[in-house]
Amino acid sequence: MNSRADQLKAFDRLLTIMDELREKCPWDKKQTLQSLRHLTIEETYELGDAILENDLNEVKKELGDVLLHIVFYSKIGSETNDFDIADVCHTICDKLVSRHPHIYGDVTVENEEDVKRNWENLKLKEGKKSVLEGVPNGLPALVKANRIQDKVSGVGFDWEKPEQVWEKVQEELSEFQNEVQDNNKAKMEAEFGDVMFSMVNYARFLDINPENALERTNKKFIRRFQYLEAKAKEMGKSLKDMTLEEMDVFWEEAKTFNQTS
Repeated sequence: MNSRADQLKAFDRLLTIMDELREKCPWDKKQTLQSLRHLTIEETYELGDAILENDLNEVKKELGDVLLHIVFYSKIGSETNDFDIADVCHTICDKLVSRHPHIYGDVTVENEEDVKRNWENLKLKEGKKSVLEGVPNGLPALVKANRIQDKVSGVGFDWEKPEQVWEKVQEELSEFQNEVQDNNKAKMEAEFGDVMFSMVNYARFLDINPENALERTNKKFIRRFQYLEAKAKEMGKSLKDMTLEEMDVFWEEAKTFNQTS
């Protein structure tokens, strides 16, 4: 691994390149905070994919892309004298120090849950009106549900045992089925949302990240379906011309073709 001096030198190199690109490159010169936003979101998802695949070389590359965006935003901020990369670093450092009084102060904690409770309570003392203010509006619904539940848990609003949460799941499933039988679309959607929210909560109690779990299943389905498509192509057939029974043969093959899938 590189020494701290080499790490700082590499970061300085990135800052220098960013200065040069902002001055000389037509594309980089025209970028704004707003124009970069959607690209940053894409890069973050690409990083997430690399982490799920446990492709560490790709993780390294994607981290570089995300870091570039942080430096880019900071460069734009410096041009309007609002903030620069030093301000960004100092701001997060100051927050980390203030949010970890058990490291930089005289507070004693017993475990991770104590740390999380302290974190949320400190944010309220800093002026936050709600523990849920830190949940971005733009998060995908599944991720947002998990963050909401994690946040309120940090201030003690939570179930005590996983069994209680599972009972809630069963209750919500029953209510959903009742609305399905009545065929009331609006109420069906509302109850389905409750089912998903309770399942996310149950996953949290089991220490399962629901977003990761669902994305792994997405990837697994894609691999198996593409295997099915390849086999159909080998036979000179189109999937739409195959029966479900024919497709199921290859679907079962796909499960054993790659045990990691």
